[in-house]
Amino acid sequence: MTEPPTMNLTKTSPTVSLDKHGVTSGLIKVNLNWTSPRAAAEQAAGEARGLFGRLRASFRSAAARDVDLDLGCMVRCTDGTKTVVQALGNAFGAVNRFPYVALDKDDRTGAHATGENLVINLDHQADFQKLLLFVYIYDGSGDFRGLDAVVTLTSERGDRFRVRLDDCPPQAHACAIALIKRQEGELVVGREVRWFTPQDGPGVQDVISRAYRLGMKWTPGRK
Repeated sequence: MTEPPTMNLTKTSPTVSLDKHGVTSGLIKVNLNWTSPRAAAEQAAGEARGLFGRLRASFRSAAARDVDLDLGCMVRCTDGTKTVVQALGNAFGAVNRFPYVALDKDDRTGAHATGENLVINLDHQADFQKLLLFVYIYDGSGDFRGLDAVVTLTSERGDRFRVRLDDCPPQAHACAIALIKRQEGELVVGREVRWFTPQDGPGVQDVISRAYRLGMKWTPGRK
């Protein structure tokens, strides 16, 4: 059986109805993958030819930075209940109980081939009012430029919906990736790729929450 093709959510085609694709139940995986500048430099060093080429690549590798991106999901339910699933504060969530969204691990370097993954249990989609997928730089200098960050939503039968985190402005340290909500009776995924910089204010989760009027209250957390 041929797997369904990957659908790219872009500026010109930013939304997709999961109902129209028959994705109305079961688990849907949200994968974040990116290329760490240090991992890319180390790979280049390993592929470099000649003594001077290897030395130059080794110096670049030593100077390259590690970047820790954190994938998260803000959940607002139909009964008004709100929460967040993220590595910060060890709020990894749960699939078979509230909030029916879970994060599998915290990839701190971008070196893991599988990246970071959220799982959303669509068997409980009637409980969801809004699911906001977001990502931010937890540790590491700079911004998202050059990280080649990609988020892919994959259903159990193989439907794939991809969002590339492109057009990153300077100093952008966080991004609202996509908003999943009910629209005219259907569950719709909408591409956002809305960037946030330190100038938007401290506490990136609070800034994103207020931008989307999710009404969440935040306390300091650590991991």
